[in-house]
Amino acid sequence: MSKSTISTYELFRRIPDKEAARVYLESRLWPNGPVCPICKSGERVVNIKLVGFYRCHACREVFTVRTGTIFERSHVPLNKWVYAMYLLVTARKGISSLQLSKEIGITQKSAWFVLHRLREACGGDLAKLSGTIEIDETYIGGKEVNKHERKKLKAGRGAVGKSAVLGLRERGGRTVAMPVENVDMDTVHRAIHKHVAVGSTLHTDEASAYNGLDGLFFQHDQINHSAGEYARGDVTTNSIESVWAVMKRGIHGVYHHASPKHLARYVDEFAFRLNDGNVKRHTLARLDSFVDGTARKRLTYARLIA
Repeated sequence: MSKSTISTYELFRRIPDKEAARVYLESRLWPNGPVCPICKSGERVVNIKLVGFYRCHACREVFTVRTGTIFERSHVPLNKWVYAMYLLVTARKGISSLQLSKEIGITQKSAWFVLHRLREACGGDLAKLSGTIEIDETYIGGKEVNKHERKKLKAGRGAVGKSAVLGLRERGGRTVAMPVENVDMDTVHRAIHKHVAVGSTLHTDEASAYNGLDGLFFQHDQINHSAGEYARGDVTTNSIESVWAVMKRGIHGVYHHASPKHLARYVDEFAFRLNDGNVKRHTLARLDSFVDGTARKRLTYARLIA
């Protein structure tokens, strides 16, 4: 067996039931003992008779490890949640709601909600990228020629009817990606200044949206794809383009469709697998990182479908 992963059998041996899952989640979210998610106090928290329930005497609230997390008010047992996280971090291109429903024994509708809650936990890292940053954009959506006649926009080809996604990949480090309304210069420059540390080196293609980045804040090198150039020394955008390759295979081959409304969560999912969910890390370390991201990320069904 690989030293960097564990099998499904080993996961079930470690977390065989919902009580073991509760203990595991509490150890990750409350390493120093139970902390009230309402008033953030852990000094006056006591156990009550029900296993896994706690009372905070500071604010008089009763809470569990689910409170204030993506698991809140879910009827899905915690061991099934842990298994769903395991499947999402180990599936290179993701797992569909239909497949997840079969794996953990819930309805497809519930599995769809579970997956979106899990994706909600994948975002939120605000640390800036630094060093050499490869930047590129892509478009997610069906081709006009493949659409039903009543759904065609009839406004041309290429990016028509698709959602733009901007990606930034730190050489040897993290990836940040997000949907953007458009890829004009103002939008692209604002995103770069928000996510990239001053003094970094930017590698992009020849698109006009990247013009004007070389100066006071960044060093900027461009690759001219239209002239057949894909690498010049260490100047390249191949790494960020490989991110798009995996993402598109996942969206088209596993999920089949990602609406603009939910696209940001799908993008966060793929970025998480490249960062904290990187296959170079042990599966348990990836799972720990996933659990750490579930706190303060509650997503209600009403907000999801609004």
